[in-house]
Amino acid sequence: MYQIPFEIPSYTFDEAMERLHATKKFGIQPLLESVEDMLAELGNPDDHFESVQIAGTNGKTSTSRYTAAILMGEGKRVALYTSPELVCLTERMEVMGRPVSEENFARGMAAAVTSGERVNARRSAAGERPYDITEFDLLTVAALVVFAEAGVDVAVLECGMGGRWDATSAAHNIKSVAVTGIGLDHTRILGDTLEAIAGEKAAIIKPGRACVLGVGCATPTSVEDVFLEQCRAAGVTPTLVRALDRVDVAGEMHHGIAREHAGLPQASFGVTKRPHRLGAPLELSVNTPRSLYAELACLKPDYQAANVACAVALAEAHLGRALAQDALFESLVTCPTPGRFQLLRPDPPVLIDACHNPQSVEAFLSAVAAVEPDVARRPQLLCAILADKDVAGIVRLLAPAFPSVCVTQTASPRALAVHELAGLFREAGATVTAEYPDVASATSALCGESYVACGSITLAGEVAGLLA
Repeated sequence: MYQIPFEIPSYTFDEAMERLHATKKFGIQPLLESVEDMLAELGNPDDHFESVQIAGTNGKTSTSRYTAAILMGEGKRVALYTSPELVCLTERMEVMGRPVSEENFARGMAAAVTSGERVNARRSAAGERPYDITEFDLLTVAALVVFAEAGVDVAVLECGMGGRWDATSAAHNIKSVAVTGIGLDHTRILGDTLEAIAGEKAAIIKPGRACVLGVGCATPTSVEDVFLEQCRAAGVTPTLVRALDRVDVAGEMHHGIAREHAGLPQASFGVTKRPHRLGAPLELSVNTPRSLYAELACLKPDYQAANVACAVALAEAHLGRALAQDALFESLVTCPTPGRFQLLRPDPPVLIDACHNPQSVEAFLSAVAAVEPDVARRPQLLCAILADKDVAGIVRLLAPAFPSVCVTQTASPRALAVHELAGLFREAGATVTAEYPDVASATSALCGESYVACGSITLAGEVAGLLA
């Protein structure tokens, strides 16, 4: 059993949050050495279990959740690390399907903070510049400590951003990886072309690791070539996820035709029944080189089929064997995906979705169209968008998809101002019926009405927190 090799302070949850918020000034730092040194200082808690790492622009959180659920169904003691949270930071760390306690979260944070202080004290004594330890650095180290102390067998680690410099990549215990797909997001940090972003995410493919490439990696061919070249360089044979029907990946793939690659293993999937109302099941089959999994189901829209198939292939690759059919069905149908096409209130319906870039908005709207093809009969839209996203692209897709629009602004410092967002929707031809200064006033004003809230992860989270 893992033990922290030095004394740490006893933090309350509030104290842990204060220490975490103090790191926000450092922003995002493309540096792995700081996390590697902190883990080494802690006696490498990551050496006490195995990890599965998942990268991608869209779909990686859902794929991570499905992978964790499948591995739990296979009898493994599983941890899950995702980001961002919807309501509370403890949601980012789960053990056996439950967020860790505030006490364990604070203990992990105390270990991470102390290890960073010890590393930086040693660097200063040696005349070296101390590391700027970021919020995500601390959270990642804290999570690995919490997971080691919990005695997990495997942790599913969702990359926060990119892959090459993501803090999760500092873990030494990664045995299997997947990339769900590529889109233009975080371009200031990852690059402004699909190929450049693919290169950053492909860096998680390393010698000795099993690899699954989701449907979003297949097109354009120049993007797929980036991944296949990385696989060749690492001596890795990837499993390619393919849809039997292009309609099953609406919004998940870029334009182009997925190549066959007869020499590479494939996991194909097909949707056998689509949900035509909220809460109805999606049914699908997944055919891998190891087994055919028929009559699978999940209570989610059809765009989740690609994520389910990726998770099935990844869990298989990690275990090195076929999955138990009955356990797989149960794991998928009971797996929660908070903030992803989530019905918060059935009557009148309030639906939230964390789509936050044009590609994920397209996938979300394809699911909306399956439930209600007639735009005039859909609920009103409540929208908030972060200013550093492709705001124009998101608005262009959402504006014609709803009969009317309300706009608001989340508490994020990156939130686009309400009046600016309202103006963009009006320019796109939408009927803007209200502008709310914050999400609390929006949900209060819309109490008793039906609406769909989407446009940013922070909006989905704030609405979920207020209506919980």
